[in-house]
Amino acid sequence: MSAKYYAPTGGHPGQDQLLTDRAVFTDAYAVIPKGTMRDIVTSFLPFWEGTRLWVLSRPLSGFAETFSQYIMEVAPDGGSDRPESDDGAEGVLFIVEGTATLRVNGETHHMTSGGYAFLPPASGWTLRNESPEMLRFHWIRKAYEPVDGLPLPEVIVTNEADVKPTEMPGTDGKWATTRFVDPADLRHDMHVTVVSFEPGAVIPFAETHVMEHGLYVLEGKAVYRLNQDWVEVEAGDYMWLRAFCPQACYAGGPGRFRYLLYKDVNRHMTLRRTF
Repeated sequence: MSAKYYAPTGGHPGQDQLLTDRAVFTDAYAVIPKGTMRDIVTSFLPFWEGTRLWVLSRPLSGFAETFSQYIMEVAPDGGSDRPESDDGAEGVLFIVEGTATLRVNGETHHMTSGGYAFLPPASGWTLRNESPEMLRFHWIRKAYEPVDGLPLPEVIVTNEADVKPTEMPGTDGKWATTRFVDPADLRHDMHVTVVSFEPGAVIPFAETHVMEHGLYVLEGKAVYRLNQDWVEVEAGDYMWLRAFCPQACYAGGPGRFRYLLYKDVNRHMTLRRTF
């Protein structure tokens, strides 16, 4: 089954529309629905040409602590030869629309819809849109946490279509995760995966655990349990979940429910913080 990914296009609602929406911001979770991703809330970055972005999460008191996530929109001939200004930041790119020309380690990769790239710190990558169509992709950034005795992970460039999903036990394939990184590779301190549910499939218990989550709905719709609330979400919506926020879901159909998932992994809990 071919994958479809939702990507925002901006614009503005008419003056005749109600302003009521599904946006929610709490201490435990946030829901940023697709309808909020309009022209007026876009941002811009230094050294990126022909580019705007929607910021979905950022390190902030009472919000995301470990990562930032953008939806990048790059016009033809746009892009950057100096995209990352923080040499300590690692990144993941996930293409939802168009073609990206990624250059890293002396190699050129033409990434299309479903394309995934892991970029370790100080990898010196560049990205351009050399196609005639608009390019849209997710860019997830995290400050890499080095561990003495573990080398940096290497660059990974692949496509979701080339990675076999891992079925969750006892679900007959109705709940599966596409993993781009070996979970046993402890060099990695974050995982970005694609989680898929067939219509009617569920997370059958309230997951409550240490990982911070960012979930962008790529396809379909569901009702999601966040802390003590049930919320409806659909393609284009974004959810942030604080560590230990209880979570579960029912996939609503009629098609698959799928999301791009970030979580922090494989490191000791920080005991001393600098304020």
